Amino acid sequence: MVSSGSAQQELAIVNDWLDETKHLPNAVRDEDTMSSSSVGMSDLSDEILLCILRHVPVCDLMVNVANVCHKLHTLCHDKTLLTSVSLSEEYQADDLMVRQILKQLSNQVQSLSLNGCYWLSGSTMELLARCRGVTHLDVTGCRITSLRLSRLLSSLSLLRSLAFDVTPGFNSAQLSSEAVDSLSRLLELRQTLLTPSYGVVPCCAQLRKLMLQFDIPDVTREGIGVCCQLMVGQSSVPHYQQLEEFTARLAPGEVNQTLLLLYLAVFSVHVPKRLRVFLVSIPGPNPAHWPAAPSLAQSLGLRGDLEALQLPRSWLDSLSLKRALEGNSPKHLSFSRCPALWPQVFLSLLEGGVKDATQLISLNLSGINQVLYSECRSADDQLVPGTMSRLAVGCSNIKHLNLMHTHYHHENSPGLSAETHLCASLAKFRHLHSLTLPVCALSDGLNTHQISANNTSPSALFLGLKKTPRVGLQNYKPDSDSSLSRDSTSGLCQLLAGCHVLQTLELIGPGFISAMPRLEPCSRVSVEPRGMCAWARGIGDSHLAALEALPRLRRLTLAGLPGVLRGTGLVQLTTQCKDLRVLSLANIGSLKTMNYNSALLETLKQCTQLQELRLEQPYLNANASFFEALSCCPHLQRLCLISRSGTFDPVATEAFMERCCHVIMCHMFMGGTLVACRTLQKTLLDRFSFARSALSVVIYPLHHEDLPSVIRDIPLTLLDRITLFQSHVAQPPHLSPL
Repeated sequence: MVSSGSAQQELAIVNDWLDETKHLPNAVRDEDTMSSSSVGMSDLSDEILLCILRHVPVCDLMVNVANVCHKLHTLCHDKTLLTSVSLSEEYQADDLMVRQILKQLSNQVQSLSLNGCYWLSGSTMELLARCRGVTHLDVTGCRITSLRLSRLLSSLSLLRSLAFDVTPGFNSAQLSSEAVDSLSRLLELRQTLLTPSYGVVPCCAQLRKLMLQFDIPDVTREGIGVCCQLMVGQSSVPHYQQLEEFTARLAPGEVNQTLLLLYLAVFSVHVPKRLRVFLVSIPGPNPAHWPAAPSLAQSLGLRGDLEALQLPRSWLDSLSLKRALEGNSPKHLSFSRCPALWPQVFLSLLEGGVKDATQLISLNLSGINQVLYSECRSADDQLVPGTMSRLAVGCSNIKHLNLMHTHYHHENSPGLSAETHLCASLAKFRHLHSLTLPVCALSDGLNTHQISANNTSPSALFLGLKKTPRVGLQNYKPDSDSSLSRDSTSGLCQLLAGCHVLQTLELIGPGFISAMPRLEPCSRVSVEPRGMCAWARGIGDSHLAALEALPRLRRLTLAGLPGVLRGTGLVQLTTQCKDLRVLSLANIGSLKTMNYNSALLETLKQCTQLQELRLEQPYLNANASFFEALSCCPHLQRLCLISRSGTFDPVATEAFMERCCHVIMCHMFMGGTLVACRTLQKTLLDRFSFARSALSVVIYPLHHEDLPSVIRDIPLTLLDRITLFQSHVAQPPHLSPL
């Protein structure tokens, strides 16, 4: 048995060696390559080498490492490495490479994922039929037509799990009898619906898991309304007798909601006896009503094996929720924007309403105490530290917690101990891997300057005048950061000390709404104006700097932080958080100027492991200095810039794309003319598409009337990840972005 420390040391050594081998000619198969290496690869056992090779992407494994020497060639073809293969986000894998890999995998692979491989040709998809031993296949986002799917299914008789897109023009009548026979044996199905259809669901009589994503626009490109009436006339309807898990994630639009209700019609008559997961996510404040929801909730609670639950706010009342949770030990719960359920949620979790609260892994309480800004928010509408402390003790194994769109206003009064701070309560969640918080939750209280500033403008709003809020730093003085007390980050420091294993952190300002929302466009009607929350305005650079205490941080989102003046905290945190892979920044500091530009450039120079950058700021200047700093991120793959009045330098953009050869997605929604945007987009595509088959370049004026149709052409796998500033923390895994 090899110790973990020894294995980790060997892994680090060999990773360096593997990086060097990528530069060796593919024809090199000299056994002496290993013996002559100073790393001592020949001294490692096959077991250790196989453990190491599991960390190598399959493309590198088959194309580079396997060609180094005979020993590695043999190990790279070991069935333990090739049984389950994923090519998702293997952006360097063009058609030729994938065909070579499929040829070598065809006799061994059992689970194959090409999720999001939108750039592969239809002819490459045809070759999947050679992998006759495949039991799990994911081709979401790939070019799969009805006829192509029919040919695949006819060859894959062992298939038990399938994921694919139902695109316009899909016709289940084109499926062959062999394909229908394969579908009848499916146990798991995930469909992304881009057109009104049942897809292949009526053919799948043995389904245990059904996962649906609805992404159908209400209007076609030609301006014709889309309807679901044709579906009603279909002879076959879904039947879920064996169903155990049902999940549905909707994009905005009435068509999507209407189609969902058609899928759910069977539940009104019969609820599957084994159903233990029911997750439905509908954006917006007014989801379509479904009368059968209470009876469904009651049925879910009968067997005592409920695993995950999420229902829209209007589908569930407190009594139904109580019955659904009683006697169960759920692992995933989501009550996003369900303020009416707030008391019952905590009663069930804290007062014995569930069988075993320690089984809970993921909890989404986003907006659960949300009160519209036009109403007077009281202390009862805020998170209570004592309640969260009890929740941390009772649900001690929570790994993912989402508290976005909530409020907590700490009163820094004499006699109150630090233990009363919400952050002190959250620090008791020792196993947290991902956390989303409202910015105001980090505040240690208001100082005199903040109180006086807060009392100058909101009164008119609360009187119902709905006066347009001023933006920028009108409530700030140049020394506002220094006016905070020295221990102004004491609450945050308690949180960081307790949750030291955090890998994903999202801090969202209460007034933030992206200029390009996608899944929640209706939230604009209920979001409060920027700057309304004085506690949120007090969060500045010192708080960002304190985040350096999270060395394992890999994903960071900061959105709607008006109190960040210079951005020096960003520089300090990235100095210590060396493994940061995803960085999302939106509406930081003033909205009238880019007041943290210098700090941003220094920050980017330190993010050497960054793979994804999302940046939204009204006055972003993507000039030569910006792209020069961004070029210090050699692993960058995905870039999205959103700026209403922003500018860009075409020459600097092209030079950046040349230096950062791994960038396959460059989306820039800026100011400027349509001609300038289209010219740069064409230049980048013409120059780099040949070497980067997965390249997606979209450069367009942010407020052009044709922007919605342009966005519709972006592959969903990129659109969900990049162009949205929204939280995915504590979304049950079934509802995570594809």
